Amino acid sequence: MSSYKFRILIDNEGPEEVFRDIYISSTENFESFYRAVLAAFEFSGQELASFYVSNDSWDKGHEIALMDMELSESLSAPSIMSETIIQDLVTTSKQKFVMVYDFLKMWCFMIELIEVTQEDFDGPMLDLSVGEAPLESSKEIDLSGDTGMGSSLDLGNEIDDIFSDSPDDEFGGFENIDDFDI
Repeated sequence: MSSYKFRILIDNEGPEEVFRDIYISSTENFESFYRAVLAAFEFSGQELASFYVSNDSWDKGHEIALMDMELSESLSAPSIMSETIIQDLVTTSKQKFVMVYDFLKMWCFMIELIEVTQEDFDGPMLDLSVGEAPLESSKEIDLSGDTGMGSSLDLGNEIDDIFSDSPDDEFGGFENIDDFDI
């Protein structure tokens, strides 16, 4: 049985790189890997997260979600961490994954396979720790509402802008809500 050594780099605003190297059996599932990553960075694990299969440009591909949100039964629906074995998604010798933790704060972890070994490990094992991990609470939630579209977007503020009484109005051109017999 083989094991993988992954390097996990956290995307933080500090001046130094912060990363951890973790050994994990190739037959472990992604939920075990998720818990090992959080433990290595001393995060609580109280938030939702997903892994994404990635490429050399760190683009997010197929999603492996922490839990089944039952949003879709299509072929592109996310896999579930507890049901997905790591070796099933390792297709290259430098396989990359992105893990997003806490979708409000958007903690991003860039994960790269750096070694395959025949040594068997009993559970995930932290091998190397470089840099001081940021506190999970140190990242702010962006509540500014900035959509990145600039201030030129005018949605209007009058009810008439929404329910106009023009002839081509899809609501039938009524002038008063009391005109409807409800």
